[in-house]
Amino acid sequence: MKKRILGNTGLQVSAIGLGCMGMSFGYGPAADTTEMIALIRSAVEQGVTFFDTAEVYGPFTNEALVGEALEPFKGEVVIATKFGFNIVDGKMAGVNSRPENIRKVTEASLKRLRLDVIDLLYQHRVDPNVPIEDVAGTVKDLIQEGKVKHFGLSEAGASTIRRAHAVQPVTALQSEYSLWTRQHEKEIIPTIEELGIGLVAFSPLGKGFLAGKIDETTQFAEGDIRNMLPRYTEEARVANKVLLDLLGQFAAKRNATTAQIALAWVLAQKPWIVPIPGTTKPHRLAENNGAASIELTKEELLEIETASVQIQITGTRYTEAMEKSTGL
Repeated sequence: MKKRILGNTGLQVSAIGLGCMGMSFGYGPAADTTEMIALIRSAVEQGVTFFDTAEVYGPFTNEALVGEALEPFKGEVVIATKFGFNIVDGKMAGVNSRPENIRKVTEASLKRLRLDVIDLLYQHRVDPNVPIEDVAGTVKDLIQEGKVKHFGLSEAGASTIRRAHAVQPVTALQSEYSLWTRQHEKEIIPTIEELGIGLVAFSPLGKGFLAGKIDETTQFAEGDIRNMLPRYTEEARVANKVLLDLLGQFAAKRNATTAQIALAWVLAQKPWIVPIPGTTKPHRLAENNGAASIELTKEELLEIETASVQIQITGTRYTEAMEKSTGL
């Protein structure tokens, strides 16, 4: 597995990471713990060194899973987790990035992850009630205390990124980025490029759609967030097939899968972008990791760009309410 550097602070990770959320949360019932531990350890064997979790995934159970799975590889892998929500009766209950909550959450995450120091700690969502300078300052203190190595933000705007970075250098921004979610190219990506901040791309396969295995007949499990998302209605899935057809054309030429072409496209955009596709299936893990060895040519990238800009994606990625409050 090739390596990439996130940010000017020199955090080296595998070119493709593993998003662990779906093992415990978000896509229906949690997967079998023993199977997921084996999957995470298989990822390490395949060269993955970057693993993503958060306290709200479960809540708490995903961090515990990742901690148990990766305990034998302490010091060999990079584990990222996130703070920033109130959790009441096992559910998210609004944002909370008050300094005292950041400290409390960090201590709890360290225990669940079985770590002495968190490699990368993100603010999960911006808290409008807490100045970002206070958030960055708190994480800066945690870094100086040896409890955290690197500071990250998630789904933050350009101004917020600049203000945080001025207090404590931001190593990585985690935001949704894929061939069908490109709104960050206008302002966010130029901003982090200027500041020397890496991009960790979540949902690089469009929550599974760009892997080509979801169509209008697919039934999502109870509790699967895609049941609520405008982009995954039956009508939207039919309309958005045109993007899959485009990916399929390039997959056929390269003897690859649509998922691999979608991930290779993300990797080709900038050398400091690291996608973190998630999966609960061993064969999908191997398929996703195989994308790291696919280098799209300039001609192929131009062809994809020329064709994809003509495609109008149907459905927003979240509902309006979720855009404001979701931690996914």
